[in-house]
Amino acid sequence: MSKYDHLSKDELIRLLAARDRRDATRFGLVWEANEIDRDKALNSDFVALDLVPDHSAGAAPWRNLIIEGDNFDALRYLRMTHAGRVKCIYIDPPYNTGNRDFVYNDRFVDANDNWRHSMWCEFMYQRLLLAKDLLREDGAIFVSIDDNEVHALGLLMQKVFGPNAFVANCIWQKKYSSSNDHKTIAPMHEFVLVYRLSEMWQRNLLPRGEDKDRQYKYEDEKGIFRCSDYTCNKSAEERPNLFYAVTNPTTGEEVWPKRTRVWAYSRDEHQRNEGEGLIYWGKDGKGKVPAFKRYKQMLRHGDGVVPTTWWTFDEVGHNDTAKKELLTLLPDDARTFSTPKPTGLIERILRIATGPEDIVLDFFAGSGTTAHAVLKLNAEDNGNRRFILVSNTEATADEPDKNLCRDVCAKRVRRVIEGYGETPGLGGNFAYLRSRRVAPGRLVEIEHPQVWTALQMIHRETLEPYAESDFLVAGDADAALIYVPRFKPKIVPALRQTVQASAAVTLYSWQPETLQQHIRSSHVQHEAIPENLARRFGLKG
Repeated sequence: MSKYDHLSKDELIRLLAARDRRDATRFGLVWEANEIDRDKALNSDFVALDLVPDHSAGAAPWRNLIIEGDNFDALRYLRMTHAGRVKCIYIDPPYNTGNRDFVYNDRFVDANDNWRHSMWCEFMYQRLLLAKDLLREDGAIFVSIDDNEVHALGLLMQKVFGPNAFVANCIWQKKYSSSNDHKTIAPMHEFVLVYRLSEMWQRNLLPRGEDKDRQYKYEDEKGIFRCSDYTCNKSAEERPNLFYAVTNPTTGEEVWPKRTRVWAYSRDEHQRNEGEGLIYWGKDGKGKVPAFKRYKQMLRHGDGVVPTTWWTFDEVGHNDTAKKELLTLLPDDARTFSTPKPTGLIERILRIATGPEDIVLDFFAGSGTTAHAVLKLNAEDNGNRRFILVSNTEATADEPDKNLCRDVCAKRVRRVIEGYGETPGLGGNFAYLRSRRVAPGRLVEIEHPQVWTALQMIHRETLEPYAESDFLVAGDADAALIYVPRFKPKIVPALRQTVQASAAVTLYSWQPETLQQHIRSSHVQHEAIPENLARRFGLKG
């Protein structure tokens, strides 16, 4: 029975007319979520991860993660394990160009599809909602996009993150030359939209480049300085108090500013500048006009510079830079992925948004550039940033064996870690994991390695493989995680000894009531499997 069944025809017409008036004046992003086919990736199953040691890199314990699977599943899993822990998210989603770049329900979305933008908005909305839950209070998300969906994305981000979350719309100069055969106006840039979770987020300063330091070419007994204009763009009529004569202390000559461009400093300020030795009259002191000395050590931000929204290709790289990087790393597989981003672009984001101990997430990982940038920056500043990458196989009916995650993303990151050609490895490691859906009614069938992986990701910063044992332990004297796959009375003495070695213990088991009878220490918290995981995941019932 519908809630409208009791209404008359006239009442229904009035309701429809009111809705039409409301829709005609509605401001913001509206997409036809109810008119398009439901995204097949959306599901209510539990998600488990299988560790694949053969595809992992380096020795355990692994600090970084590469997850093969649909990012909707991976994000729901990470919400269980990493909610509120990620400092920086970077994504490079499909741009929805209509040129076989956006797959919805196992088919490419055509440029002439009437529901093209609605499908893209629904696809992104569901994933951004999950991503928001992963950010720390002082975290931020950076999203690459082009003209096709930049306006929709801005409204979508505002809907998900709130009206005060916007930080910047950065312009990346993606090309070093234009196409002279373009039909309208040749595009030379893309965007990186930046949104923060809260006002707690603060940007870092960027390192001063050589071009900035080259400006400081003068030196005296007080230090290195550069010269800046002693005048301002005001006339004598506008600022009569700034139109006065100053005296060169070496020559005694009286110097007036132009009537159209007066001094930038008042008489009192000029006298203070003279007293502090902040006026430069040329190398021999006989210059015709004064300049103001700006000492490097007096910079407001020390050796750093405030980031801007203009990112040129000579600073962060361009499209061809990215393709050449990938071709060098994967000479046989580079063409499998046609739209990589330059490592320098992601490095710029990480410098702005992360510290040396932070977690970085990319759930449209593509060719693995984000991991490359994390490892490169760690090597540069001796940091311990960790990355989590999520990538699908992108297999299709035409290419059923295609596995972009394994054969491009993970392969590239492995070579960066181990070295390639004459380029030495940057070090590091990663665990390769594959997502698997588990129907809620069959959660009791979850495998012990899957449980152990989930528990480590919830409680620890590193991951080790499952080993057949009476119980598994991860931790130290301050806090420990213990998992008992199958309770046996004979394990009690060893288990008691183990729990006494840590100040706080979380003990997971399939028989928590039984274990509580044997392990009664006040510093031990008993948790039930699979109920604890189901609750964390958000399963109802």
